[in-house]
Amino acid sequence: MSNRILTAALVAGLFATSALSTARADITVGLITSMSGPVSSIGIPYSKGIKAGQVYSSEIGGEKIKVIELDDTSDISNASKLARKLIEEDKVDVLIGTAGAPGSAAIMAVATEMKVPVIGITPVSKLPQNDGKTWAMTVVQPASDMVGAVVTEMKTQGLKNVAFIGFSDSWGDLVYNNGKAAADKLGINIVTNERYGRADTSVTGQVLKVIASHPDGVLNGGSGTGGALPYTALADRGYRGPIFGTPALINPDFVRLAGAAAEGTICSTGPIMVVDQLPDGNPSKKIGLAFKDAYQKANNAPSNDGFSAYAFDAWLVLNDAGKRALAKAKPGTPEFRGALRDAIYSVHELAGVQGIYNFTEASPYGTDLRALVLVKLQGGKWNFYK
Repeated sequence: MSNRILTAALVAGLFATSALSTARADITVGLITSMSGPVSSIGIPYSKGIKAGQVYSSEIGGEKIKVIELDDTSDISNASKLARKLIEEDKVDVLIGTAGAPGSAAIMAVATEMKVPVIGITPVSKLPQNDGKTWAMTVVQPASDMVGAVVTEMKTQGLKNVAFIGFSDSWGDLVYNNGKAAADKLGINIVTNERYGRADTSVTGQVLKVIASHPDGVLNGGSGTGGALPYTALADRGYRGPIFGTPALINPDFVRLAGAAAEGTICSTGPIMVVDQLPDGNPSKKIGLAFKDAYQKANNAPSNDGFSAYAFDAWLVLNDAGKRALAKAKPGTPEFRGALRDAIYSVHELAGVQGIYNFTEASPYGTDLRALVLVKLQGGKWNFYK
């Protein structure tokens, strides 16, 4: 080989090496949600919310965002396995998921062990740590606020004795424990603690005990389609008193299954459900309308639930934090995952669809009471109540 050819080859090699060293790397997101199984009525909207996020913003600081979506089939152990797969095999930079508090807790445990940030889209009661650091956070309002808002309304209505019926899992625990804590402070008695499984098809025994307690009102600790079961069972046995719920019931499948039995129920929820009724100065209105537009484009249908908006807000948090993390490290590395975790915990006054986000080391919950309104189901539609 001549010196001229050798020199040209060396120059080409140097250019190739330089190009590789400056090549951009995708930010890889692992999305775990429940596209099948008993929690799918929540999981499917989460998937649609992320698709709306991709339409709204497909890159961060010039880096493309790659999403790997997996179905955990509403199974807690499967959620844990998928989290480990996404981290070990797909080298994701961040996890988002899943539908249901138990599955989310399982994902967060794995991610914390492996030092990968998780943006949760369901409430959590307690987060694990690794070397004194919390690697998970959630865009969902804390259960204390969700439940506290409706218990305060019970007090306003003059209710004295309230029955509880909800899931026999960590979500049911969150609603009951926070409901009782709020009720105790306001002088309201929680007179029952009836539980049922998410996949149960009957709550006859539990509802008979609720009826026997002669409550002034009922607090529902279910979610999605499973949350409809107590409504129909109570109606079948002649109960006509008020029933209260949380954002976990803001779902079209819940409305369809509960039907007339849920008419008049009052739930706490994020601003998106009544975004058109919000004053122009509300910080969630502009981004809420942008979300609805992105959702329509991504899913070829209007948004009609509250869950997809949580997933969209998780996307907004990722976009906000990702800009700062990119200044410190390159995607696909432990350094970037650490920087992204730190950047999420420095999110400040970020206007989201479901609230205004401020994450701190002291709290994994990013919202405050600006993230909640009360809505009432009337004529099969959720209307602003207060």
